Amino acid sequence: MGKASEINGHAMPSSESTARILERSEETAEERSRESGCRRRLMEFLRRNLLVILTVSGVLLGVGLGMVVRNMNLTRAQMTYFAFPGEMLLRMLKMIILPLVVCSLVSGAASLDTRSLGKLGGIAVAYFLVTTLIASGIGVSLAFIIKPGVGAGALNTNNLGLESVSSNKETTDSFLDLARYASLTPPYATDYKMVSLGNNTNGTTIYQKVPYGTEADGMNILGLVLFAMVFGVALRKLGEEGEELIRFFNAFNEATMVLVSWIMWYIPFGIMFLVGSKIVEMEDVVLLVTSLGKYIFASILGHVIHGGIVLPLIYFGFTRKNPFSFLSGLITPFTTAFATCSSSATLPSMIKCVEENNGVDKRISRFILPIGATVNMDGAAIFQCIAAVFIAQLNNIELNAGQIFTILVTATASSVGAAGIPAGGIITIAIILEAIGLPTNDLSLMLAVDWIVDRTTTVVNVEGDALGAGILHHINEQEVKKQQKQPEEELAEVRVDVVANVQAEEETSPLVMRQTKFLEVTPEAIESVL
Repeated sequence: MGKASEINGHAMPSSESTARILERSEETAEERSRESGCRRRLMEFLRRNLLVILTVSGVLLGVGLGMVVRNMNLTRAQMTYFAFPGEMLLRMLKMIILPLVVCSLVSGAASLDTRSLGKLGGIAVAYFLVTTLIASGIGVSLAFIIKPGVGAGALNTNNLGLESVSSNKETTDSFLDLARYASLTPPYATDYKMVSLGNNTNGTTIYQKVPYGTEADGMNILGLVLFAMVFGVALRKLGEEGEELIRFFNAFNEATMVLVSWIMWYIPFGIMFLVGSKIVEMEDVVLLVTSLGKYIFASILGHVIHGGIVLPLIYFGFTRKNPFSFLSGLITPFTTAFATCSSSATLPSMIKCVEENNGVDKRISRFILPIGATVNMDGAAIFQCIAAVFIAQLNNIELNAGQIFTILVTATASSVGAAGIPAGGIITIAIILEAIGLPTNDLSLMLAVDWIVDRTTTVVNVEGDALGAGILHHINEQEVKKQQKQPEEELAEVRVDVVANVQAEEETSPLVMRQTKFLEVTPEAIESVL
């Protein structure tokens, strides 16, 4: 008699048809479980990457919305209303920068001991300096290879409808202004006035140009960074007296990150109108792109080379990890950087994503990222060097080796303070031009396409900061492992010596025998004995 089988709990006589039914039911169950597993994984992926998908969608919808609204011929007032949601995003991000930078740096500097702080700070400064120098070298090399200014002498700013950019600041005063940003004062800008010194023998009045200080618009981020670092170190030096204030800044910092998480859900909506309003405001973009196409191409190509090849190679060289898996967790801050053109505005989402998606230690990220957002400007160094060579070629001026070296050094040094100056990139180019004796009357060309180039510039800037945080996190992990491994090695050496003595001769000294018995009885006390 054949064996009975069960289908849906009912006994069935065994047969070939019954076996086929059973096989089909098993296959159907497997398919259902596979489908449910795929659906579960898909839902998990969407839940994990929902903000990234919404942010990228916001950029694409913003482009489409801008192209549609552009054909409506809006008035200036209507353009202002249309750009309002994007303006609110920028204002919210700027609102959170001040508490975020101060609290992050104070808590970060206070949580690290002075020796670690000095070592990590030295590595960070070396990383920022080397990567910015490499970026400047890439910019100069591409400018001489592509030659964007050769044959472009027919460019006339009047035909493009551009306003002239005046820059009469001396190179020395420009660098002194950058140094003044280091103090916690309102942003400082040098202006000039002509002072009469009297008449000469011919009766002609003699005038002298005298510099005087004015307050510039904007926030002094560099001064805040330096003050917060020194203040955090001072709190740690206080010992127990400073613990309460350190805990206050830590709690303030965590509360600020909660606000950041709320603001990040507004980013996709704000970015849509931010990008759309920029497209609506464009005048004759076709003429600008065709006229300055080689300059735009050289700048973006430099950003692609530095951000897509050089920085990932440096990260891989230090960590031996895939840099692109690290960067894949930072799509939201990269999109924010592309839309806002501001490293400081991208800082809140960058800190959150670096910690949550890439597992970087909070003490490292909240110490190094605010500094990098202020002083590390790889993307800016690239386009500034290309712009300087472009203007030289535009005016048929041959640059010698000394002038090229001056461009490299000046672009690297002056990019430090660019974040604290309105239209900082253009002013920095003026510093470079004056340092090598080139005319500054063509800066309006750079200003005309700055809104295009500045997007990839900011992405490369924040990428360099993020990879720097990843490198410092890896170095810190290696140091911790070494410190943990050293006591274990010392302990192993003591145990081996004792066992060897016992095996070598049974009648050893009473001290060694008693020590051996003690080790066998209470192994948990070994560390305290050592």
